[in-house]
Amino acid sequence: MEFASTPRDIDILLARYAESHRNPVNELIHLVCIPAIVFSLLGILWALHPAAALVAVGGALVYYARLSRPFAVGMAVLAGAMLGLLAMLPAGTVLVTSIGVFVVAWIGQFIGHLIEGKKPSFFDDLRFLLIGPLFVLRFFYQRMRVAW
Repeated sequence: MEFASTPRDIDILLARYAESHRNPVNELIHLVCIPAIVFSLLGILWALHPAAALVAVGGALVYYARLSRPFAVGMAVLAGAMLGLLAMLPAGTVLVTSIGVFVVAWIGQFIGHLIEGKKPSFFDDLRFLLIGPLFVLRFFYQRMRVAW
């Protein structure tokens, strides 16, 4: 007798997210802009207080760990690298740089969705703001043949 496996939440969320990210140009834009948005958002929080950025990363990692340990590990590594870079930047440049990157990256995202012809996923479900980075990480995991 065969047992049907039920899809995991992470697989369902990634499949739903992918529905509005099929155009190769939009995918490429997202591969660049999503990490830039994460970095800039962490930068804005870092400029307010480094602890704010650490709390945000911690909260996101708890959510990611519930979805997939390999994704949580990957995001921890990426967030650590981003926080390390923010710590090395001159304090007076972090906020202005982060705001600029944030605005430009979101403009890129919306251009990608104009090309795609579909609205961003987070308009339907705010969880997709946290799934976007996993969509990018999945792209690299697939190329490196890492299971998630």
